[in-house]
Amino acid sequence: MSNSSGVEAGHASNTTSDALGIAIHQALSAVLTLLLALVVFALGCTVEIAKVKTHLRRPWGILVGLLCQFGIMPLTAFLLALAFAVKPVQAVAILIMGCCPGGTISNIVTYWIDGDMDLSITMTSVSTVLAMGMMPLCLLAYSRIWVESGMIRIPYPKIGITLVCLIVPVAIGVFVNYKWPKAAKIILRVGSIVGGVLLLIVGIASGLLYQGSWNTDPAVVIVGVIFPLIGYAAGFVLSVLLRQSWQRCRTIAMETGAQNVQICTTVLQLSFSPGELVHMFTFPLIYGSCQLGFGLLLIAVYQIYKRIARRRSAKFILPDPPPQSCPGGQGEVNTGFEPDVVAQFSASEKI
Repeated sequence: MSNSSGVEAGHASNTTSDALGIAIHQALSAVLTLLLALVVFALGCTVEIAKVKTHLRRPWGILVGLLCQFGIMPLTAFLLALAFAVKPVQAVAILIMGCCPGGTISNIVTYWIDGDMDLSITMTSVSTVLAMGMMPLCLLAYSRIWVESGMIRIPYPKIGITLVCLIVPVAIGVFVNYKWPKAAKIILRVGSIVGGVLLLIVGIASGLLYQGSWNTDPAVVIVGVIFPLIGYAAGFVLSVLLRQSWQRCRTIAMETGAQNVQICTTVLQLSFSPGELVHMFTFPLIYGSCQLGFGLLLIAVYQIYKRIARRRSAKFILPDPPPQSCPGGQGEVNTGFEPDVVAQFSASEKI
């Protein structure tokens, strides 16, 4: 009799803990949805309609960026998942990360490496809108190996609803920037802070709610480290091959490698069960940390290069000689055809 009562008590406690876990999961989903709405709302506040129209009239830079965003990155995610033989649920997380649009980190890094800010913001906005269709399409194309074998089922309706809901806050942000540009700048700063808070919440929640999620496979960690680096390099190389300007090459590289981690985590949270999230939730955090680290490293390297280039150019720039007067006092001598002092100085340096 006592044994049966103990079993019933244990069953009741398990039921209570399961109900509590489901409640926390639902609450986290609501919080992430609200924070992501604020992040994309702030993203919309960066969009200027006139500049977007200018780039759409000459869309070559945008087309190259979108080719990298929804062509190279999903294919790279698929190849990495196959090469490292990760679990099916982990492969789906990698694919979703590869199908995400650019994030605000790309805009920040682009600013500090003297990229094309108008192109960066336009690409981020356009890719966010196109992700509604491109993410499910890329998932459908690249996840067949695992889906057809019955290893995992991808909830396309939930993913689609999550992505469609992002359009409303983005559109409101564009309208706010059009009507009240000063207020939009303040909202943008708040949105950047909210984006950092969102990642912090995701990191804490993954450790508390999805116990064991940080005991991830080494293969997932390796993919999370090299994936953003491959994105940066592939975007830059393709831009160079397509003869984009150096400023645009840097911009497209940042937009390719720096994905919107907040969208990835929210899509995972709203679309998959807690049991699946144990294996999926840490990958976007690893990717986000590495893309930020590589971005800061690129900023440091570029700023050092810029300082060295300035010092070198300053050595070879000589001050203009003072104007010489004619012996008769009839004005200045025309020194336009006199020997080039800088060229002579450079030649002597080489000797």
